[in-house]
Amino acid sequence: QVGHWRGPLWPKGTTVKRYQPGFTLIELIVVIVILGVLAATALPKFMGIQSGARASILSGARGAVSSAMNIAYAAQASQGLGSNVGVTLDGISIAMLNGYPAASTAGADSNIYAAAGLSAEYTAVAGTNQVSIQVVNAPAPSSCSFVYSAATTTLPARVGAATTSGC
Repeated sequence: QVGHWRGPLWPKGTTVKRYQPGFTLIELIVVIVILGVLAATALPKFMGIQSGARASILSGARGAVSSAMNIAYAAQASQGLGSNVGVTLDGISIAMLNGYPAASTAGADSNIYAAAGLSAEYTAVAGTNQVSIQVVNAPAPSSCSFVYSAATTTLPARVGAATTSGC
């Protein structure tokens, strides 16, 4: 009888181990090694992204401080106020020094930090006629910062270049 299947070729009552689908131990180890290599190459890139993000928010804060400095100067000049008379920006009273926002808090009035509307991501470290704006979560906050220098009788206020080596 050609073409007729007569059943299994082993004796009746014999149990045969059936093939169970799945992964072998070798296959699992190869996949784990590949994932480890990918993670080892991707991790440094993600660390660089965080540093770049902190440098970017520092740049944004620098721009906000520069804009707030110029807006406060223009508001004071347009109102015809004296150079050391404070101005109010968006309901916030800003202390002025020689026509520009003060670097440090003066009594009940706020300084350039408040005028720029900086968030809790930044901290201000006051110095003599200057304030250092730093990124709080940076590995080295003093090296992820810029300096706002208050105006003097001869020089206008200025925003220094950002230091990003510690971001």
